Amino acid sequence: MHPIEHARTRPDHPAVIMAGSGETMTFGEMDRAANRFAHLLRSRGLGAGDAFAVLLENRPEFYTVIWGSQRAGTILIPVSTRLTAPEIAYILSDGEAKLLVTSTRYTDVLGTIRDRCPDLDVLVMDEGGEADFAAALSAQPAEPIADQSAGLTMLYSSGTTGRPKGVRPRPPEDPSPTAPVALMGLAVMGAGMPADGSMVYLSPAPLYHAAPIGWSSAVHRLGGTVVLMEKFEPEAALAAIERYGVTDSQWVPTHFVRMLKLDDAVRSRYDLSTHARAIHAAAPCPVPIKRAMIEWWGPIVIEYYAGSEGIGMTLVKSAEWLERPGTVGKAIFGTLHVCGPDGEELPAGKDGLIYFENAVLPTYHNDPAKTAEAMHPSGWMTIGDIGHVDADGYLFLTDRKSHMIISGGVNIYPQEIENLLVSHEKVMDAAVIGAPHGDLGEQVVAVVQPADMAEVEGDGGEALEQELRDYLAPQLARIKMPRRFDFRPELPREANGKLYKRELRDEYAAKAEAEAPEASSTA
Repeated sequence: MHPIEHARTRPDHPAVIMAGSGETMTFGEMDRAANRFAHLLRSRGLGAGDAFAVLLENRPEFYTVIWGSQRAGTILIPVSTRLTAPEIAYILSDGEAKLLVTSTRYTDVLGTIRDRCPDLDVLVMDEGGEADFAAALSAQPAEPIADQSAGLTMLYSSGTTGRPKGVRPRPPEDPSPTAPVALMGLAVMGAGMPADGSMVYLSPAPLYHAAPIGWSSAVHRLGGTVVLMEKFEPEAALAAIERYGVTDSQWVPTHFVRMLKLDDAVRSRYDLSTHARAIHAAAPCPVPIKRAMIEWWGPIVIEYYAGSEGIGMTLVKSAEWLERPGTVGKAIFGTLHVCGPDGEELPAGKDGLIYFENAVLPTYHNDPAKTAEAMHPSGWMTIGDIGHVDADGYLFLTDRKSHMIISGGVNIYPQEIENLLVSHEKVMDAAVIGAPHGDLGEQVVAVVQPADMAEVEGDGGEALEQELRDYLAPQLARIKMPRRFDFRPELPREANGKLYKRELRDEYAAKAEAEAPEASSTA
């Protein structure tokens, strides 16, 4: 199954519907546009194995680019729209991109990008000038190129712990553009998605992330319709489920938190009866949040654990999760191993570094040291998460290894504290980090986004801080209690749920460094 086949048999069936505007692209329209883009790539000198980048908002043409690349055998590099111009230029250079496809929405960063990447070819949507994407596309034929082959997607890490790293996948064994991919089997056999073309899939997150681009592409291969949100808004997501008869959806825990914070009257306003499967991943989901979602939506919530590297996957459905709250399931792709600091495999119940054993593993582009660091001597690979398995093989996540705080010689994993904080009715979001401390090495700091910023006005948040301390005290060891609470209207979180903790850590480290000379001079 492939969009090429659906375009031939069901050309008028919707492939993409924009949730807000209702703008629709059929499979026939998507097929012709993808063929034109494949020709466009060839006309710009890109052959099979060459790379190009995409810096775009959620819009139908994103799929023109995806499926055109999948016929041209090229490497597509999706770029986060949250990044700064220097960060984008770094990815373009590191990924050896020969072309950038973007839109006028990102005009403010294009100047710097062109300065830093002077040889880069650029096409801009909605521009209307010489670099106009639509004009260049329409000049190409709508028939397939002569040398079709499957393309690849090279995703870059979010850069939460340093410079982004490109995850270079291995080329497929079958280079045919219509060859099946593993995610189709996982979607149907693992998650239970329909393969008869009846699926209506809501995608609320940006397409430059691994899950939205991967799963929505699988939906197209299965003949389903992708309802693409221009931007996630909690009530708008519920409205889209009702309006389009959504059967399947994909979320991250922050989406759940924001929907649960809606008034009961708003949450009950929409008919969600068509909604059969709600998949979530990208970050650990606090147990009370997930339990509340299952109570609201029913046992349709499916969780998986994986990474952009594609080295393995676990999956758990609602009934299993309710028996083992907090688990992310058993491995359905790859073999799990949990190892100690010396590489030794640990028994059930012991936290350690999570590895996946798999026949085909990726590499980090232009970074053999990073690849080597991720490998176990036995040939397994890790993405840096800490966790344990129980006696029955169910995986439980503890935190990222890079997020660990060492305070007074004690290892503290902030995920536990964050999960408790976001479960409080007055907290919208929370990040817990280690900030420099003269005596302890690091101190635990909670950076909190209140549900209502008015709660922290007047007394500077002292009352809310005390309320949160009282809430945490019975559930948290004293050593884990944040020594400092800071409140702000928004946290640096990616739309896929990942916190840019590096930004917060750098901010607090800079503050500590700036305060150090003053502290020593007054001592």
